Amino acid sequence: MALESKQVIYTDSSSPARVLFFGEDFLEEHLPIGTRVIFPKPPMEPLANPKAAIRHALNHPEGGAKPLFAQLFPGMKVTIAVDDISLPLPPMVRPDLRQTILEIVLALLGDHGVEDIHIIVATAVHRRMTDAEIRRMTGDKIFNEFHPKRLYNHDAEDRNNMVEIGETKLGEVVQLSRRAVESDLTIYVNINLVPMDGGHKSVGVGLTGYKGLRAHHNPQTIRDSNSYMDPDHSALAKSTHRIGAIVEKELNVFHIETAVNNNMYGPALNFLQKPEEHWRSSDRMKFQALKYSLSKLPRAAKRRIMHSTPSPFGLIAVAAGEAEAVHDKILAACWKQYLIQVEGQADILITGIPFVSPYNVNSILNPLLVQVMALGYFFNMYKGGTPLIKKGGTMILTHPLPDEFHSGHHPSYIEFFNRLLPETRDAMILHQKYEKEFAENPAYVQMYRFGNAYHGAHPFFMWYWGENGRQHVGRVICVGAESPHVAERLGWEWAADLQTAVEMARDSAPPSPQITMLHHPPILITEVR
Repeated sequence: MALESKQVIYTDSSSPARVLFFGEDFLEEHLPIGTRVIFPKPPMEPLANPKAAIRHALNHPEGGAKPLFAQLFPGMKVTIAVDDISLPLPPMVRPDLRQTILEIVLALLGDHGVEDIHIIVATAVHRRMTDAEIRRMTGDKIFNEFHPKRLYNHDAEDRNNMVEIGETKLGEVVQLSRRAVESDLTIYVNINLVPMDGGHKSVGVGLTGYKGLRAHHNPQTIRDSNSYMDPDHSALAKSTHRIGAIVEKELNVFHIETAVNNNMYGPALNFLQKPEEHWRSSDRMKFQALKYSLSKLPRAAKRRIMHSTPSPFGLIAVAAGEAEAVHDKILAACWKQYLIQVEGQADILITGIPFVSPYNVNSILNPLLVQVMALGYFFNMYKGGTPLIKKGGTMILTHPLPDEFHSGHHPSYIEFFNRLLPETRDAMILHQKYEKEFAENPAYVQMYRFGNAYHGAHPFFMWYWGENGRQHVGRVICVGAESPHVAERLGWEWAADLQTAVEMARDSAPPSPQITMLHHPPILITEVR
């Protein structure tokens, strides 16, 4: 129980109020006596010299791969793919880790006479990053030299520049960017924020299109994943592994993967990472000032402040070379930072929903994204095959749940929420009856390709991403939902305050239920014993 004694606190009569995210605000709540509160681990110490660590990884690759310099020759065609704005969350302080890696890699390519270089932001069917967002990620020098002809967003709907290179034994189509397929070398630059990232998922998902995503972005795959954050129990990971085997056979791919610590808050707010018992009086004053200030601002202003505050994540591991060997090394660092062993499951699970997800950076966390954070990512934050919450248990989440969408980023979400969910919440029916219609809608295709909209199929994927949580959890109660019809459309209940929600949850729980609060973000992943 050594780990649990450090990261888990059981509530008693002297326990302070707990802080929960409430969208762009915070709540302070006294929890019932006996409630288990699980805190993230403190941030691991970052590597002292990130640039040296990156160079060492390039020169000493994993899995029998040749060092990067040994694969380079004048006149060759090289494509560098980089993870998009969906991670890390929130965006990290500058220089972004991708910029640091790109600068080292590009210098090496230049030293070996390589001139035909393209950098592709591996968006799959995510929204196109704006020029300003790409500049922030790559730095001014790289942006000015390569953008827009040789630094650009992946376009999954550019039929002339997407090619199929094979099928797995299960009929999973392997579809990739033509530029990557026709290159002598493809280099993938990754940030592993969670164990679901990286590995074979990098190229096989990041540079694919709708046809390729259908292999695993579907309700059955998610239902069959006993946590998609745990590759050993994830049908999603198994599918990308099969696809990745074909990618590695047909392409020469050099993977560069990194893991970062969970240092989400800067010095002014790092008290939010600590148990409230450890707060100093100055911490409490800062928190009350923050909470009060946010309460006086309109939501749009709060959102701008939150999204413009970067996180000082630190590099804790870097590896390069062959996909699986690299990924195994990076996963070990992820587990070391995130994994917390706990005793037993919860009947009632309480979690705050923050302002950010992978799909609303510089945007709005709309109701479908609140759903995917709760029943998708937060439910799936477990390893070892045992969810933190019992089958049929109640999840209580805190979020204002406004009926609010970003029309430029999430246009297909609006139609999905207002037209489809009133008809059915059944993911299988939605998948079979409507997904193709949205995916091929010419307006949505145009907004994806030439605007900054998520692909027409993306709201379906977000609904599926919560499917294993939806099948497992008995009830969801949203505390503070200002639009009850939104909760009802999602199939949820709502309560005015946490105390009421807990009493509602007790109605369907066993006597003396085990209540647990996940005190996150920063990220934590549980392993139930």
